[in-house]
This record gives sequence, C-alpha cells and structure tokens, in this order.
Amino acid sequence: MSRSLAVVKIGSSSITRPSGELDDAALVKLADDLARAREDGHRIVLVLSGAIAAGMPALGLTTRPRDMGTLQAIAAVGQPRLFERMNGLLGAHDVVVGQVLLTPYDFVHRSQYLHARETLRHLLDLGVLPIVNENDTVADDEIRYGDNDRLAALVSHLLGADVLLMLTDTAGVFTADPRRDDDASLIEEIVEVDAALERVAGGAGTDRGSGGMASKLAAAKIAAWSGVRAVIASAALPDVVTDALAGRPLGTTFRPRAQRLPSRKLWIAFARASEGQIVVDTGARRALVERGKSLLLAGVRGVEGEFDADAAVEIVDEAGEVFAKGLCRYTALHLRTYRGRQTAELPDGFPDEVVHRDDLVVLPQSADGAPAIAGETP
Repeated sequence: MSRSLAVVKIGSSSITRPSGELDDAALVKLADDLARAREDGHRIVLVLSGAIAAGMPALGLTTRPRDMGTLQAIAAVGQPRLFERMNGLLGAHDVVVGQVLLTPYDFVHRSQYLHARETLRHLLDLGVLPIVNENDTVADDEIRYGDNDRLAALVSHLLGADVLLMLTDTAGVFTADPRRDDDASLIEEIVEVDAALERVAGGAGTDRGSGGMASKLAAAKIAAWSGVRAVIASAALPDVVTDALAGRPLGTTFRPRAQRLPSRKLWIAFARASEGQIVVDTGARRALVERGKSLLLAGVRGVEGEFDADAAVEIVDEAGEVFAKGLCRYTALHLRTYRGRQTAELPDGFPDEVVHRDDLVVLPQSADGAPAIAGETP
C-alpha cells in the first residue's frame, strides 16, 4: 500500500449535536479512523472545526451570535476544550498531537509561508499528528479565511499533500440540494468546478458552521489547482479516512489539475474576495488568456464597484463572463478616468499595467457552462 500525506478536515456539524454540544461518539469515531490510517503508514494533518460550537454550551448560549467579537470570545473558550478532547482520544491510540493556529498572513508573506511549512513538516517528521485551526481569537473580518474548508485546502497546497479529505454530514456533491429535491443524485467525480456547479451548491449547510457545500467546492477548486486530489464524503462512513486514502470510490472526488499554481497566484484566485470587476474588450481577453499578457488601460471598457489600488478584482468580457482575477494597480476612480487610453497618454507616476501578468490568474471555463462531471450515481 502506498503511503500518502493527507489533510483531513471535518466540519462542525459532523462533530456536534443539533443542540450545539460536542458529539463525543463522532469524535471517538474520528480518532479511531485517523489512528487506523496512521497505522497503515499514512501521514495525517487534521483541520478541526468546531471551536465556536464547542464554546457555546460552556457559556450557556443556544443561538450562534453574529458579531465577530463575540464569536472570537466563544472560540477562545471552545478551542482548548475541543483540542483537549481530541488529544485524549488520539492519545489512547498512542498518537501524539500538536496544535497549530494559522492566519492568512502565513500564506501571503513568503517568510511566514516557509515557516509554517517547516513547522508542519517537522511535526510530521517527529510522528506528530498536527491539529490545525484558524486563529479565530485574533483574526478580523478582513484577514480571516472565512471557513476551515479553505484553510484545509491552503494547508494541502502548503505541504504538497496527496489528498484533501473533507468530511461532512452529507454523502458528497449532488446534482441538486437533496434536502429539497428527491431526484438529486450523487456526483461521483468532478473534473472541473465551474460557475454552474457552484450555483447548485448553494450556501451554508447548518447554523453550527460557517461553511456548507459552496465553501467545500471552493476548497476543492483550490486543491485541484494545487495538484491535490480532493474528496468530499460523509464523516459517518466506516473507515472513511483509509478508504479515501486508498482511492476507493466514496463521496465525490475532484480530479487534480496537471498544472499547479504557485502559492501567491492561488491566494489571488481563491483566497482573496473580489472587490469589483473590470470589463475588457475582446482583444484584451485574447491577450490575457491566449498570450499571457498583462492587462493595459487600452483594453478596459468599464469598471464595477469601488476599490483601492492592489484590490482583488474579477476580469470579465463584454458579455459579462468572468474569465480571470487579479490585483488591480489602479483605484476604481483612476481606472474610470483613464480607461481606454494608451500608455503614452498617462500622467507621470501611473503604472503601465492595470493588472500585471504576475498578479493575474486565468480561471477555468467550460465550453457550455455546464459542470465538468465525469460520472453520476443515480
């Protein structure tokens, strides 16, 4: 059996009861599954959601608050409780665990990126099972991942993992919402995550988590562009971790792309929220997509939204199709003022490129706008 490096992420809804309390039976099963995978020689990193869900009952709360300050305080209470329980359960299998809290800065700054990678590698080399979470207690809205699915995908990229396994309370990705459509069928394999599939995914699954299927698709897209096979499967399945690592059919599998994006472009494409749109003409689209050029003012036809320089923006053609994303070197105001002009017409001090090719990612498209699906289970 080949030995793999896997990042396993489990959602809050899979380890908590509807009341919000930790589901100890689910945690026991998770620990057993992880221990068996390690006994087979696999290296595992666990991304564990549930700090807020674990903290709410301790504080006598029954409804998840909405304001960030309160959520951070609840996470500060719940995180050690959750880690302590997993430490005990995995310790019963003679598995040593270590806690690693990350922020987005650890992925966008080169020195932090390398330090985070080396820390995780050293833990794995020492035989430790790292338990990773976002540093919820200090991150604010502008620097948060937003959900642990995305964090897990970025960790997969960071370590060059073989598999990203996202365990959830559903069987995988369906052709429609199975909670509302009895005819919804499980999609066994997805070649490309595109806009049509994302529309099917919808929003958050439960009020005990921040993710849902939409965030898992976003994470699968990050993994695919990192060259990592991703799997979404039910946490309740027997031996789900070992089966996923062995490549046995379960849940929904996402094929990795042959071309791996560097970490900075991965962050631009999938981990930074877009603050606006730039509409470009046909010639500019061709230059960006086919020839790998930078976006110049001459090709800009319109601007949507208000943003500062260095904001992440979507780039769309005149038909409204989003085909790229990048960091814009102009403010929205200056871009509206100078759009369509030649470089020689610019005042001194303005950059030649609106979006430099080093800050640009061309996004995958399907020919007919339909999900790129290899097979379905009726």
